[in-house]
Amino acid sequence: MDGQKVVRRAGPAVVLAGLMAMSLSASGGGMSFFVTSAGPGNGGDLGGLAGADAHCQSLAEAAGAGGRTWRAYLSTQGKTLTDTEVVHARDRIGKGPWVNAKGEVVARDVAALHSGGAMLGKDHLLDERGNPVNGRGEKPNRHDILTGSRPDGTAFPPSPPFGDTTCGNWTKSSDDGSAMIGHHDLAGPTGDAWATSWNSAHPTRGCSQQALRSTGGDGLLYCFAAD
Repeated sequence: MDGQKVVRRAGPAVVLAGLMAMSLSASGGGMSFFVTSAGPGNGGDLGGLAGADAHCQSLAEAAGAGGRTWRAYLSTQGKTLTDTEVVHARDRIGKGPWVNAKGEVVARDVAALHSGGAMLGKDHLLDERGNPVNGRGEKPNRHDILTGSRPDGTAFPPSPPFGDTTCGNWTKSSDDGSAMIGHHDLAGPTGDAWATSWNSAHPTRGCSQQALRSTGGDGLLYCFAAD
């Protein structure tokens, strides 16, 4: 009987803790990953990495998750492979785990994120409010997410000779240049495995906002809590 009383007394506390956890998830307080609901609006010119990070931080704050250090999943290129301008997206997002706005663990660590051990796809890669982002087959299609990265999350070789894959390290908004994007919905042409990559599907046609939209994008970013 005494044991039963203890259980009954603990019940409300357990329920309260569960409600608090649900509230925290719904408000974005426990969130550590999201796809931006909007891009900065200036094509591939994000204001460099600092501007992209600030955009992530601003959206996180509006969603009630601003008490963390937010970083955009972006790589940059240099003139050589060892140039200080070279930044690898995988090195700037922390160690994980990363949780979406609905409390789902998207990836437990950097290795899982880049090796098939992550919970990816349109149903899980949600925006900062917990809403799905339009994918292939929807209007407008917004599944192109800017990354400038190879499948393992590293930067592409120097430009030139390889070519611009970061819209001039995220400072270009003209029709020249290009940026590598990923497909958050893992959707692409049938039979084309490359085009279904979440972080390295294909380059854009240019760096203007119109060019980004012409291939199914809107200048959206992946944002990770790095602390």
